[in-house]
Amino acid sequence: MLVTAETIRSGQRRALAKGITLIESLRAEDRECAQNLLGELLPYTGNSIRIGITGVPGVGKSTFIESFGLHLLNQGKRVAVLAVDPSSPLAGGSILGDKTRMELLSRSENAFIRPSPAGSTLGGVAQRTRETMLLCEAAGFDVILVETVGVGQSEHQVAGMVDFFMLLMLPGGGDELQGIKKGILELADALIINKADGESLGLAKQAKQHYQNAMHLLRHEGQWIPQVQTCSALKNEGISDVWEMILEFWRSSDEAGELQHAREAQRLAWLRQLIQEGLQARFSAHPGVKAAIPEIESQVADQQITTYTAAKRVLDLFS
Repeated sequence: MLVTAETIRSGQRRALAKGITLIESLRAEDRECAQNLLGELLPYTGNSIRIGITGVPGVGKSTFIESFGLHLLNQGKRVAVLAVDPSSPLAGGSILGDKTRMELLSRSENAFIRPSPAGSTLGGVAQRTRETMLLCEAAGFDVILVETVGVGQSEHQVAGMVDFFMLLMLPGGGDELQGIKKGILELADALIINKADGESLGLAKQAKQHYQNAMHLLRHEGQWIPQVQTCSALKNEGISDVWEMILEFWRSSDEAGELQHAREAQRLAWLRQLIQEGLQARFSAHPGVKAAIPEIESQVADQQITTYTAAKRVLDLFS
């Protein structure tokens, strides 16, 4: 099957899958074809709501995403679920397991679930996910859910490509905050306390107050005030409230012009990152640099020359 902009825009799932495979390819000719395809599709992207989802281990991300995704389907939306797992380049991320746990969601013709395998090429896993997201938008998906695995560097990558970033928490009274970096909390547009049911309902209400107090101490940009909500993905309670909150964020940010501004800033930041990574790759492959580095590093280690002098010598060789 030939992958073209027309076949992807028509919503053909097989064409979309093949287009993403083209994006993930390491072959230079495939990468060129992928970029040409993306160039044709760019005018038809940017119309979806992009949502990033992360959470502490055991918080129930898969259950939440399936419950949330099914709610969106019932609202008449088409949903794409992408996964980012830079820590597992060989396995390609945990969404392969999640896909079996999201059995109902994966069966729907209006849902699309895809992992974003990590790679060592320019842009790595973040580029795969960004470009896959654009293809999904061009294919007519209304909501893109980008899932991260664990709490770490991948959160910053995902926050830099979505409109709304939510952090799933457990109803444990706030102890989980100790294990999460302040910077990740500052990225969150909302904290969602999952598993707020049964005996844990009281704990969830206490945790909500604790998290609200913690969020007030953090600095956030823009007019949106991060919110804290409770839900039970297992019992499908509070899921609609989460969606209404996101819609409120979307409407207010769009009316204030912040949504467009944020997306422009994300694209420029991504451009600069690709340039930096490209320069680093060319620098490391430079014959003169490769030949001189061992001796210069030895001189620095033995304190024969200053670090600044050594760096200048290497950069002079590159230039």
